[in-house]
Amino acid sequence: MFKSKIFLLVVAVLIAITLILTAAFILWNYMEKASSDPQELAQNSAKEVKPAKKLSPEETKASTVILKDILTNLATNNRFIKASFAIELENTKAKDEFEKLDFKMKAIIVQTLSDMTPEQVQGSKGLDNLTSALMNKMNPLLSSGKIKQIWITDSVLQ
Repeated sequence: MFKSKIFLLVVAVLIAITLILTAAFILWNYMEKASSDPQELAQNSAKEVKPAKKLSPEETKASTVILKDILTNLATNNRFIKASFAIELENTKAKDEFEKLDFKMKAIIVQTLSDMTPEQVQGSKGLDNLTSALMNKMNPLLSSGKIKQIWITDSVLQ
């Protein structure tokens, strides 16, 4: 009777080890597929994108919000930036929603700029980084559409 209990215990441990190894193997293969080459993932994603309908200038203007003269301090002492933005949205419903949330959007711009240094907002690369950061923070607040493009129409760094 004592030997049969030990035998059952050994068999149970072997089965448990086998199940753990099988789960680890499956998880390993899943993670390997998920973390394939980023360039390949980007190319596959780009193939799935359908070309957008080209809007007329009137349609573009109808779905664009202008935020003028936003002034805030930068992260560095005694430095500030004054900027104006044209925010192009996917449709007029998104524009209406954006306009209703303009106080939140302005707060996001001020907060984002106040976390940046003058070096981070200088040059075209800095402005591109700023617009990307703003889009990433603003788009989750919108449910009727998304921001297509943010244009910095005026910028003074002091």
